[in-house]
Amino acid sequence: MKKIFILIFIICATTISAQKQNRAYFDYIEKYHNLAEVQQHEYGIPASITLAQGLLESGAGQSRLAVEANNHFGIKCHGWQGEGIYADDDLKNECFRKYKSAGDSYEDHSAFLVNGKRYASLFTLNPTDYEQWAHGLKRAGYATDPTYAYKLISIIEDYQLHKYDTKKAAQPQRDSKTNEIIYQKPKTVDYQEFSMGVINPYGEHEILQNNGVKFVIAVKGDTYGSIADELRISENKLRLYNEVEQNTPIAAGQRVYIKAKKKKAAKGIDTYTIRRGDSMYSIAQEFGVKIQSLYDMNKMPYSEGAKEGKVLKMR
Repeated sequence: MKKIFILIFIICATTISAQKQNRAYFDYIEKYHNLAEVQQHEYGIPASITLAQGLLESGAGQSRLAVEANNHFGIKCHGWQGEGIYADDDLKNECFRKYKSAGDSYEDHSAFLVNGKRYASLFTLNPTDYEQWAHGLKRAGYATDPTYAYKLISIIEDYQLHKYDTKKAAQPQRDSKTNEIIYQKPKTVDYQEFSMGVINPYGEHEILQNNGVKFVIAVKGDTYGSIADELRISENKLRLYNEVEQNTPIAAGQRVYIKAKKKKAAKGIDTYTIRRGDSMYSIAQEFGVKIQSLYDMNKMPYSEGAKEGKVLKMR
């Protein structure tokens, strides 16, 4: 009876700790998800992406910019006619936009993306495909953090933000004279995914497993597109599972995961000593672990590479 009581106490203590750790995120989501959904209806930006960016950029609404300036997305003053607030970022004492309300910040974030030429390609994407939107934002230069896309995806999946996404999203239209957004009523759009690869000429790949995650071994002549076609999955998803960008080629002998990798290594693999020639990416692929999880478990800055002799925590 005493052992059962102790076990219940530990479970309750763990649950309470998790709630404390995540409470700010849950509170933020509850408070602002309606705003994010409105943005998707009016602009076609996934609500999950807007929420994840707001959470990440504002520290769940607790950053100085969010508290003192209602700036939830870290947008700077370039081309801004309104009030500003100053803070250190890439440079010291940079100007950031100041808003009257969080709603104004959400509206301006949408306009910032829609009216920015560098983000035009995002609006050719399915407004429920948060994975491609996350990678598209990174490629367009929204943030300098090399793992920015994976952070957004992790937040979305950890907090199930995709449940706020909807296919009923307006396609932005611009005024021919001012080039500004024209509001329109939501409409249903039928989206399809297409792979750009060709069929693998070397026959079917044998499906293997590592850390409980299915993968195949690439052979000469393979591309991410050809493997995607063969296995009837999206090339974009295949690249996401393997944490590679659109222009990254594939090499013969390479392990190609066809499901999402895990957050930790298999049981019994508690640590790994980095060898010469290793990279954080190669280690992640070898053990079927997400690269962001490797960095997070080892409390390493994302700019740090693999250092020979360093012992990594794997679980």
